Amino acid sequence: MFDTDRVFTGSIPRLYDEYLVPLIFEPYAGDLAQRVDSHSPGRVLEIAAGTGVVTRALAAGLAENTSIVATDLNQDMLDHAATVGTQQPVAWRQADALDLPFGDGEFDAVVCQFAVMFFPDKPRAFAEARRVLKPGGVFIFNVWDRIEDNEFADVVTTALAAMFPENPPRFLARTPHGYYDPAIIEQDLARAGFSQAPQMVTMAERSRAPSPAAPAIAYCQGTPLRNEIEALDASRLGAATDFAAQAVARQFGAGEVDGKIQAHIVTIQP
Repeated sequence: MFDTDRVFTGSIPRLYDEYLVPLIFEPYAGDLAQRVDSHSPGRVLEIAAGTGVVTRALAAGLAENTSIVATDLNQDMLDHAATVGTQQPVAWRQADALDLPFGDGEFDAVVCQFAVMFFPDKPRAFAEARRVLKPGGVFIFNVWDRIEDNEFADVVTTALAAMFPENPPRFLARTPHGYYDPAIIEQDLARAGFSQAPQMVTMAERSRAPSPAAPAIAYCQGTPLRNEIEALDASRLGAATDFAAQAVARQFGAGEVDGKIQAHIVTIQP
């Protein structure tokens, strides 16, 4: 993983929330919140909450007396999430998933949407989630399936490879779509001390946008892919975004676009 793969600063949080959240995250946020709610938790910890799409779903769907703590490594993301707000109170806290600032056994549920792929030491992060869980608690997270099963991300990555042939930007394939093998996930959970086998469900959804430009902006400017493009040539960010939009239009049309997205949902108890 490149150092820039974990940096969500500047205008990225705003563009992430405006473009990427409705494009690919909202269909799974409600599902994750329902899975958490099915365990009737009294205290919930969300790690790597980003701009709060799952946090908002949790705050809207869980019982009013449920305590929700939402954390993220990037303060800029939390600041944006807090500005958007939630239906019931949430405690926002900057925290590294690899070194959670909480005591043992504090939470009934730990939840994480599309972020474990960014953790540089996944077994350590999983061990931290396990540590802060109460006996009988539950850890629920999801990860993107391989990039070939996520059409817009695949098209954007292929387009940028044509634009930068000597050093193709591979952030999307390398990180968000780079941790999809169920056997490796199960192995990492076991290394983290989970004794039970995880339950894994593969879930396909549709990603819809009003125009080909929306997925291009979402990925090229609302994720750390932007950092990689700018490291290659900051003056070409706009051109790269336009080039990606043209590629999306060629495959999905010039009007509203609709593509497949697919993810694995993982549920495990200590």
